[in-house]
Amino acid sequence: MNFAYADPPYLGCAVKLYGDHPEAAVYDDPAGHGKLIERMRDEFPDGWALSMTSGNLHDLLPLCPKESRVMAWVKPFAAFKPNVGVAYAWEPVIVMGGRRRTREQPTVRDWCAVNITLKRGFTGAKPSEFVFWLMDVLNVHEGDTVADLFPGSGAVQVAVDAFFGAMSGQVQDGLFATEIA
Repeated sequence: MNFAYADPPYLGCAVKLYGDHPEAAVYDDPAGHGKLIERMRDEFPDGWALSMTSGNLHDLLPLCPKESRVMAWVKPFAAFKPNVGVAYAWEPVIVMGGRRRTREQPTVRDWCAVNITLKRGFTGAKPSEFVFWLMDVLNVHEGDTVADLFPGSGAVQVAVDAFFGAMSGQVQDGLFATEIA
């Protein structure tokens, strides 16, 4: 099966955070996210996931298929910003599709609690534990493919490789064991 994960510049933050990447500006408009969602629907019918900030959920959820689900990445340690009265300590993750789970497989929660990453080279780099959870949500198996549509820091691909390495019993450079511990 073929899956995709998209962590685009968040609506309204593209130019501010990624202004040195001119192609990012399209994501300051909901239409840019709409085209991304259409692309994922067309190219990855087996399943996909899309990250966003909680402030964007109202704008982007109507662009997603009704069968999609809203999951939550809860951040026990999050950045608290001056003049922000309520912290942004969770992020919605829209998930569409995925492999159906068998009765023998454990149930996966529709949320994960994982700390943010710091100093990973790109604003918003996702932690490995988040990616492992997402792979469980989509029920990714050995032999499947997972496309990281916004590679940024490369952290998602490293986590995907570690996930597949652990599935095949080939822990790569000790990363999987280190990240899980």
